[in-house]
This record gives sequence, structure tokens and C-alpha cells, in this order.
Amino acid sequence: MGRTRFTRNISWKKEARLFPGYLILTLWVIFTVVLIGWVFAASFATTREIFKGQALKFPTGFHFENYVKAWTSQNVSAFFLNSLGYASISSVLLILICAPAAYVLSRFKFFLNHTIQNSFVAAMGVPMVMIILPLFGVVTQLGLLKQDITVRILMIILYVGINVPYTTIFLLAFFSNLSSSYEEAAAIDGCPPMKIFWKIMLPLAQPGIITVSIFNFINVWNEYFMSLIFANNDRVKPVAVGLYSMIDSMKYTGDWAGMFAAVIIVFLPTFIIYLFLSEKIIAGITAGGLKG
Repeated sequence: MGRTRFTRNISWKKEARLFPGYLILTLWVIFTVVLIGWVFAASFATTREIFKGQALKFPTGFHFENYVKAWTSQNVSAFFLNSLGYASISSVLLILICAPAAYVLSRFKFFLNHTIQNSFVAAMGVPMVMIILPLFGVVTQLGLLKQDITVRILMIILYVGINVPYTTIFLLAFFSNLSSSYEEAAAIDGCPPMKIFWKIMLPLAQPGIITVSIFNFINVWNEYFMSLIFANNDRVKPVAVGLYSMIDSMKYTGDWAGMFAAVIIVFLPTFIIYLFLSEKIIAGITAGGLKG
């Protein structure tokens, strides 16, 4: 039985029009790879080799102790674990809060439904500086920044609060594209609305949930301004603020090799997420059920 070959005619005129875009994209990829590659190489070199321009030659071999020193003596382990906790817990709480809300807004028509949706959209456009500084005054008066545990809880609440509008709107659009035939079939079998959501609709929305969770994780991991205001000591600082503190301390320590090792440690989680979950991110944005 012969194989069937599928051929695609290439429109060279169309490809020629897209050439400037291809060129810009190629140059950007090369620049990014070279930059990240140099930082990665510098993390295995010594500070003297970096200043001599020999970071890519490794004249004295690979210095893995840079990573050990960055993880232990430069407090990267605390910053890393703080951000991991903030990002993971916030991402889970956002799904537990926003998924039911998005489902109700997409499926049930009630008074103020559109007003609530428009409010979420409007909230996404509010600059963070407008709410952070007044909120800092309230938090300071309540004395919530005196203990590490209260600061950690406060950070998670703030991360959840600022990402609720985006997460709800994202999942609302996804639930709207799921076929209502699933719910109708379950309702005929006597399944209550809450059970329909948790047992049927939530698993069907898994691509969207995974995608928005990845975005939320990365947003919390890279967040800087709010952490700078509320994380007032090294025990509760996330990686963004902690890394800035390390860079600022380089003027006194001069350990640039250790700093580049810390940069790679902080960069690895988001890089791994994009490397292994890029297909799920694309699928979550483009996929959906049949329009009901």
C-alpha cells in the first residue's frame, strides 16, 4: 500500500513580504541566545576571568562552587524558596477563586452580569502604583509588616488580588467556548450544577487552566514593585527584589561570578516552564470546545 504524499505550494511573493519579519525575529533570537549563553558561561568562570574577557574560554576550568556559594552565602536559597511558595500558592488560589466565578459569568445570565465583567476588564487597566501606596499605609497602620508570617500571608493575598481580574477574564473566554451540550447531557442525567462544574466543565477547561496558571506563576515570580514595598527583610523577599539587593551589594563584594550564578538560578524556573510547557501554553490559548 503506497504512501500518500501531501505537498504544499510555496508562495514566494508572500514569503518575500514576510522576509523583514523573519530577519528581525532571527536577529532577536541570536541576540537572546548569545546574551543568555554569555551569562551562563560567566556563571562558571571567576571574577578575574570575566573582567579579562575570558569567560567563554574557561582557562581555569568550570567553577561549580559559584552556584554553591550563591545558593548558601548570598541567600539565594531563601529568595528562591520564597518566590516558589508565593507563586505556587497564589496560582492554586487563583484557580480556586476565578474558575467558579468565570464559569458562572459565562453560563448564567443575571442582573449585573455584564457590569461585573466590565469591572474586571476595567480593573486590569488600573496602574499598580495607584493602589499599592494607599494600601501600604493601611497595612502599616494595622501592623501587618512586623512578623514574617503575616508578611508572607499578605504577599500571597496581594498577588491573588491583583491577578484575579486577568485570570477571571481569561477563563471566562475559555468557558464561553465550551459546548453547552456537555452540561445539558449531565443535567438530563440529574447531575446538579455544582457537580457539573467540578466533575465535567473544570476538567474540560484544563488547557486554559494550565495556561493561565503558568502565566500567573511567571507573573508572580518576576514581580518586583509590590515586593519592594512590602517585603521588608531578606527572610521574606522574593527573587526579583533579592537579586536586585545582590547586584547592589556587588560594589562592596565584587563577586560577579557568584552574581551570574545567582541570575541563572533565578532564571531557570521560567526557562524550564517555557521549554517543556510551551505547547500547553499555545494549546490553552488556541484550544477550546465546540461553541455551544
